[in-house]
Amino acid sequence: MVTRYNPDLLWADGDWTITDEEWKSKEFLAWLYNESVAKDKIVVNDRWGKDIRKNHGGYFTTEYEVEAPEFNKPWEECRGMGFSFGYNQNEDAEDYNSPKALVLTLINIVSTGGNLLLDIGPDARGNIPVIMQERLLQIGSWLKTNGEAIYGTRLWNNSFQWSLEGEKNYKPKQHYLGGDVILKQTIDPEPGYAVKELFFTQNNKDYFVIMPQWNSEITIRNFKPSIKAKITLLVTGEILTGKQIGEDFVVTMPAYQPNKMKSTDSYAYAIKISEK
Repeated sequence: MVTRYNPDLLWADGDWTITDEEWKSKEFLAWLYNESVAKDKIVVNDRWGKDIRKNHGGYFTTEYEVEAPEFNKPWEECRGMGFSFGYNQNEDAEDYNSPKALVLTLINIVSTGGNLLLDIGPDARGNIPVIMQERLLQIGSWLKTNGEAIYGTRLWNNSFQWSLEGEKNYKPKQHYLGGDVILKQTIDPEPGYAVKELFFTQNNKDYFVIMPQWNSEITIRNFKPSIKAKITLLVTGEILTGKQIGEDFVVTMPAYQPNKMKSTDSYAYAIKISEK
């Protein structure tokens, strides 16, 4: 496969019961990086035998988790649109994550420095199910407006800002978490739990603040932009005003005008803070 297709990335899987010795992973990877046609560009993941994942590999992978542990390498969350990784004829509409949950999942992962691998799968006829097509179009519509806060961005000082009202942060420990978890962490909290009220990303020029729900004001704790900073609401292009209150920076949002937005824009709202 490597010789015929000369891939940029090789994504191994099925590693949870077989050791790397049984797979002969070291021998294969030595050939891949030293002799194969892809040796100068190939990237591999971390699934090369039992207990290798999150310990060794070109980049680390999580699966149906909330956010990454403290990784010192690039990482990627992989999941399907429902609980099945590909197409499952037994899944109904309620088994699929909502478009808002998928967009918030993407934002959550990118804000913590990760990449989202969102799996889709063809049915028995080779077609992509309509509900999967719809979800991709909805995510794409949101990204068309707000993609500047996602593409080419990296970690800010903080990945997100928890609210002050809750007693605890909602972080389930069980594996294979559904899309309802990110909703509980943002817009539909369990009683007594805090929410992620803001997400943060940055690129080489700008800072981005992403809100899961609309608020009349945004308080960014422990942040002080330059006096000349320009603040823009991506969904409408409106210029916003902000003021420094102690260690916090408070941005005043305009009146909410849904007639100026597409329905997909309501999944999350991003502002850009340009320092240059």
